[in-house]
Amino acid sequence: MQRKSFPIALLVVALAFAVSAACRPSQTLERQTDDAGIKTKIKAKLASDVGASTITAVEVNVTNGVVTLAGPVSSEAERAKIERVARSVEGVVSVTNNLQVTAAPAAAPQAATTSLPATAEPPVNDGSQPKFIPFPTPTPVH
Repeated sequence: MQRKSFPIALLVVALAFAVSAACRPSQTLERQTDDAGIKTKIKAKLASDVGASTITAVEVNVTNGVVTLAGPVSSEAERAKIERVARSVEGVVSVTNNLQVTAAPAAAPQAATTSLPATAEPPVNDGSQPKFIPFPTPTPVH
């Protein structure tokens, strides 16, 4: 019985070691705090320099000083300005700009027009053309 429990105990220890190594954060607590401060500074500068709408529209992630920007922007100029603002914050190592320029919204559709004058009477069926008969739709029974 003693011989069978040794390999199992060894397996449990190895598994526990592997799990504990995988659970370690890749950043120290100090680095995480620095990254949070960088993110806050970038968001504040974006709000003041670009516009308040960037607070919710632009996603800012910071890991080890590397900033990743994502989200929709209205123009290439706005995209470049947001990147410049992010680069200007102290502690930023590099910026990955994943911002996407969205197309301008399409013009509102025009109201349908008809070729008939507003006072014209609808054509009368003189019997030479097939008559339109609407197909009855079933009525639900209650």
